[in-house]
Amino acid sequence: MEKIETKDQFEQIIQSETPVIIKFFADWCPDCKRMDMFIGEITESYSAYPWYEVNSDEVEGLAQRYDVMGIPSLLIFKNGEKIAHRHSAYTKTPDDVLAFLEEELG
Repeated sequence: MEKIETKDQFEQIIQSETPVIIKFFADWCPDCKRMDMFIGEITESYSAYPWYEVNSDEVEGLAQRYDVMGIPSLLIFKNGEKIAHRHSAYTKTPDDVLAFLEEELG
């Protein structure tokens, strides 16, 4: 999973014609660390899509702009638009994340 370091990089990435999956996280977040334990297998299953992560504490303003109220959150963007969003309460297990991706990406 490639790390997004700047707002400009983020804006460039979300312009993709292919859906891109972006994980919002923070270093202090215990649920983010839990997700890190299982997300690797999921990224392999959905390797047809680019995966990125952004630390919401380091790249300020993105979480607020895209209504990320809790972390970890998964957002899917295409052509500069947010097309799907799974909030933190629904990203706690591999089954939660897989159900979201299946529903949104097939």
